[in-house]
Amino acid sequence: MGSLPAHAFPTTVGKDCLDESSHIDERALTKLFKSQQSHLNFFFDHIDYSQTLAFTRALLNASGTVFFTGVGKSGFVAHKISQTLVSLGIRSAFLSPVDALHGDIGILTDRDVLVLLSKSGATEELLRLVPCARAKGALLIALTSVEGNALAAVCDMTVHLPLQRELCPFNLAPVTSTAIQMVFGDTVAIALMEARNLTKEEYAANHPAGKIGKSLIFKVKDVMKKQEDVPICRESDLIMDQLVELTSKGCGCLLVIDDCYRLIGTFTDGDLRRTLRASGEAIFKLTVGKMCNRNPRIIGPEAMAVDAMKKMEAAPSPVQFLPVINDENILIGIVTLHGLVSAGL
Repeated sequence: MGSLPAHAFPTTVGKDCLDESSHIDERALTKLFKSQQSHLNFFFDHIDYSQTLAFTRALLNASGTVFFTGVGKSGFVAHKISQTLVSLGIRSAFLSPVDALHGDIGILTDRDVLVLLSKSGATEELLRLVPCARAKGALLIALTSVEGNALAAVCDMTVHLPLQRELCPFNLAPVTSTAIQMVFGDTVAIALMEARNLTKEEYAANHPAGKIGKSLIFKVKDVMKKQEDVPICRESDLIMDQLVELTSKGCGCLLVIDDCYRLIGTFTDGDLRRTLRASGEAIFKLTVGKMCNRNPRIIGPEAMAVDAMKKMEAAPSPVQFLPVINDENILIGIVTLHGLVSAGL
């Protein structure tokens, strides 16, 4: 059997794939966004805050894990809300209703809360899950948008999420109901965050790979080059004898120290160029100590890495590195702008 030509497998939707009548203009698009705004405003205007408060307190007082479950688009929202809670340091997880009925329900205990998301409240998989979850002793809470639904009737608590209609012209595609679920869940998450008095440092600790987390967690000692990787020399060394040290360690400088490793000053590649222009051949007889900066910016190992970056960028002229010294003025490392950027700061 011969292979089909490449054009038989279109990778993009082009004009050939569209009906001649297919088009959308700015007016139509604007109308859709305004309609969605109106539908969301209906939710905000009709939400029952007493139900919402009871729901939020139930999650706040849960001694176990807060599980979320749902099917289809509601399942994706349930998973997202759960992940938001986890990022705030709240024990939470998504429980697949299908997998729960095939063994995963074993994770539920009588200390847990199970939140079931369903627009209609008639989702068959969730209704089958309810008696099994109840037998485990978990608190069951339904988040639904249809009044008098079956799921709300069999749960311990219910929150009605008011839905005017879906933005979909057929009132079928769940594009407004899921937006409402997301807004509701994430707003409650922030209410829990405030109730638990979560600090910025605690939040950052849960996001160590993000820029916010790194800026609040990383200290200079975490990102600096250690003593053995620092370009050093003595003040009596000739400048021309230290060119290899100046250029080989990727710092663009020499750190001038005494015999006890106390910092005396710094000599940069910029200093080298300026000295060469000013001294000419006399540079061959000049020592590093004679031309070094004896009042450089420095920083300690316990300082925050983000503060090191601010110090480098401070007026009157930015610098590319900071010697790291301890309380006894002993050189223990160097932090560079390149190193901070590489660390994600």
